[in-house]
Amino acid sequence: MNELRYTLLSDGSSDRALIPLLTWLLQEKGISSAIQGQWADLRRLTDPPKRLSERISSSVYLYPCDLLFIHRDAEKESLEKRVAEIRHALAAAKQGEQMPRAVCVVPVRMQEAWLLFDEQAIRHAAGNPQGKEPLNLPHISTVESHADPKEALYSALRTVSGLQGRRLRSFKMSIAVQRVAERIDDFSPLRQLSAFRHLEHELAAIVDQYGWNDVVS
Repeated sequence: MNELRYTLLSDGSSDRALIPLLTWLLQEKGISSAIQGQWADLRRLTDPPKRLSERISSSVYLYPCDLLFIHRDAEKESLEKRVAEIRHALAAAKQGEQMPRAVCVVPVRMQEAWLLFDEQAIRHAAGNPQGKEPLNLPHISTVESHADPKEALYSALRTVSGLQGRRLRSFKMSIAVQRVAERIDDFSPLRQLSAFRHLEHELAAIVDQYGWNDVVS
C-alpha cells in the first residue's frame, strides 16, 4: 500500500474543513504512506439520498476508499446518541455491499467548535494576519458547551477581516472557514475535548488493527 485513501461523508459542504484535521490525525497515528482525502459530494446526484445509510452506500460507491469518516454534528444530542445513529446506519448499509473501515466523527456541538482555538489561523484566513482586534474567542475547554460555535467563528472572522458594508457582505465565509482549518498545523490542543478524544481513540484502534502504521511509503 503506497497510499491511504479516505472519504469524508458529512452533514454539509462546509464540513470539508474537517479534512486537514483528519489528515493530521492519520499522520499522528503513524501513517507514513501518502494520504489522499476526499469529500463525498452527493449534491451532484439527480436524486441525492436522504437516509444516512443510503448516503453511506452512495459515498462508498462514488468515492472508493480504504477508510470512511462519517460526520454528524452532535448539536443538541449527546455524543453517544449520534455515534449510535451512525453505527446503526452503517450496519444497514453493510447489508447491501462491502464497506470499508469506518470511523465516527461527532464534534460537540458542531465542527466549528474544533476551529476556535487557533487565533492566528483565524487572522490569516480572514486576510488580516497582522490584525490586533480582540477576538474574544471562548477558551478551548468551554467550546463543547458554547451555545453557538459557528457564530463565534463567523463573528471572529468578520471582526478580524476589518471589512465593512458591501465588502463585508461579499466576504466568502465558507472559504474562510476552510482556510482556518488549512492554516492549523497542530490540532493537539483539541485533545482536551471528549469528542475529539473519542475520534482519535477510534481511529487509533483501526490503524493498529490493520497495521497501517507499519506502512512505509
